[in-house]
Parts: sequence; C-alpha cells; structure tokens
Amino acid sequence: MNKVHVKTGDTVVVLSGKDKGKQGTVLAVSPGERKVIVEKINMVSKHVKPKRMGEPGGIIKAEAAMYADKVQIVCPRCKKPTRIGHKIFEDGSKGRVCRKCGEVI
Repeated sequence: MNKVHVKTGDTVVVLSGKDKGKQGTVLAVSPGERKVIVEKINMVSKHVKPKRMGEPGGIIKAEAAMYADKVQIVCPRCKKPTRIGHKIFEDGSKGRVCRKCGEVI
C-alpha cells in the first residue's frame, strides 16, 4: 500500500510542469497510483460522445491526474509551501504539522 502526503481538501502548490507555481485545492487522491487531481490545474481537452438521444457531445475541459510528488502543501497560517511533520499530542492523537511554523494542518 502506498501513502500520499496530501489529502482531499488540502491547498497545494505545483512544483514542476506547465502549471508550476499555481495553487489549487485537491479534489481527489489515488494512493494506488500515487496521483492527485487538483482543481483548475493540469487541464486537458476531452472528446465526449453524447450518451443519450438529444444530448450534446463535444470537447470539454477537465482536470487530469498528476503525480503527488509534483505538489506541496501550503500552510494555512504562514501561507508558504511546506513539508509535513507528524506529531503526537498530549491526548494521544496524531496530527500533521507545518515544518516551518508548527501550525496543525
């Protein structure tokens, strides 16, 4: 089983590729493929056939999956791209923390 450092709903910044530097929200995570789908990032054109009679087909824009290694989480407090640290709190629960400012993510 593969682990991915991002979760659905995280704000991330793209590190490489045609959308380098852009920020977006993670819509879906696929740990088996180690890929993520980010809102408004890595847009591709898809040719869609009409499914029913009278329904239009055509070319639509959609987000494509990209490798999770190409994105980094943005800390909600310091607003900087950061690596994730893991911390065990006093009550015994585990959580993700920002490596730069220590804020719980």
